[in-house]
Formats: sequence, structure tokens, C-alpha cells
Amino acid sequence: MGFTPLEGLVMGTRSGDVDAGAILHVMERSGMSAAEMNRELNQKSGLLGLSGGSADMRELLDREQRGDADAALAVEIFCRRARHYLAAFVAELGGVDAIVYGGGIGENSPEIRRRITGGLQWAGIGLDLDANMTCVGSEAGIGLPHSRAAVLVVPVDEGSVIAGEAFTLLAH
Repeated sequence: MGFTPLEGLVMGTRSGDVDAGAILHVMERSGMSAAEMNRELNQKSGLLGLSGGSADMRELLDREQRGDADAALAVEIFCRRARHYLAAFVAELGGVDAIVYGGGIGENSPEIRRRITGGLQWAGIGLDLDANMTCVGSEAGIGLPHSRAAVLVVPVDEGSVIAGEAFTLLAH
């Protein structure tokens, strides 16, 4: 994330990285105000905007299976951008010790993990397809034994962490 949550990956309703020139082009052609563009980029873009109606990856994968081209595009862009950032960080760091999937999609979507990690063989990172497919919502190692980096699924409970931190701050 950069100055705002808009930088980076495509999210449920946020655009992720967008060429600033494209934003200016849309604003000039449509007469859209800065406030309207802000709303579009933060609340109506991402998976929701790309798919034409859903920010839920489970629904998008189901729609993709039924031949929905918009859902397929949203899923492909999500995976491609995640793989892009992951590969960039692996290259920038000269390798990594682990790739960790967490959160709703990371914990519960073996298909998305396969599509993202499947493009990293060049970096010596392999995914155990059987382990990946059987891991849903639980902690597990899903990388191949000879991988340069471990590939893990780790359940995340952001709500409890935030509540604990808030409690700690309020208690002082």
C-alpha cells in the first residue's frame, strides 16, 4: 500500500494500480469530478467493477466455471497482479524464505493459490498440488519439498488482533 489503499493489488472494490493517465482520460471524457472518481476507484472498481457485479472470489470462480467472461477477466487480473507483486518482491529481495497465504482468499481458495504460485517455477518455488487442494481454512505447508521457499497457508484473525490492540491502547 502506498499513500492510499489504491496502490497495489486489485481488491474487492478498489482498483489497485491504475495508470494515472487513464484516470485523467476518463475524468476529461466523462466530466467526472475528483470526488466521483475517488468513489469509483475505492468503491466500484476492483473485482466488483471488473466482473460486473461481485467482489466475492467464490462467486467469481463459480461464474468463471459457467463461462462468464467478465468473471474470468476479474479472476485473471487478480491472479496476474498478485503474481506480479510476488515475483517483484522475490526478485527485489534476492529470494524469500516463505510465501504465506492468509485472509479469506488466501486461506480458502486452492485454485487462486495455484494460479498465483504456479507462475513462480523460475524462482525455484513449487506448489504441492495435492496438499494445496486439500488445504482449506487450516494451517498447512503446501510447497514442494525441494522448493527454495516454503509455501504456507496460515489462518488470519485480523478482528481479534485489532480488538486486542485497541484494548491495549484504551487500557493505558
